[in-house]
Amino acid sequence: MRITLADGCPAELARPAVVDEHTLGVVLFPDIMGLRPLFDDMCARLAAEHGWVVCSPEPFPGREHLDVQDRLASMADLDDATLRATALAAADATGCDRVVATGFCMGGMLAFKAAASGRFARAAGFYGMIRLPGDWSGGSLQQPIEALASPDRCPTLAIIGTADHFTPPADVDAAEALGVEVVRFEGAEHGFVHDASRPAHRADDAADAWRRVVAFLGS
Repeated sequence: MRITLADGCPAELARPAVVDEHTLGVVLFPDIMGLRPLFDDMCARLAAEHGWVVCSPEPFPGREHLDVQDRLASMADLDDATLRATALAAADATGCDRVVATGFCMGGMLAFKAAASGRFARAAGFYGMIRLPGDWSGGSLQQPIEALASPDRCPTLAIIGTADHFTPPADVDAAEALGVEVVRFEGAEHGFVHDASRPAHRADDAADAWRRVVAFLGS
């Protein structure tokens, strides 16, 4: 169901049939295109299959009408303080004591940043940017690798495709050197897991990546 977070951001919230003090809360950061049926269904599936409370916030609140090119052009205008407030509000909205973070593409980058907030027990990013693309820099966005280097960072997993131009090998190696657990999928391109309609989708690798992330977040 759609909810409004404490900071005013719209989000999707999915709850399992049974919730108790041991239920895991999950903040799921969407890709750059934000909340849509793909993520509504994903939240519902994760809640039903794993017994998680899942909250997925819109990355462009009030600007949901933007197309992908306008969203890409707006990245340098985003502010880390606002994104962090939304991440924390989404964590609170789960109502769970233990909360973890995950996400895809831009959302993977946000999961990496959330890892250093002190609020999340674990974080897993699917092909999240480790360093900002050049045209995303110069504004109020922190470099993701700075968050990954934080002494406050929680255990973090990065799912990486070796053919993904958003995560070049030098960036991946730098994250790994900081203690990030990296799983590389040889020849996989950006977006190979979460959207079966994409040409980059690889069903077997996607299933393996999900298995690894579910085990990591739940441990």
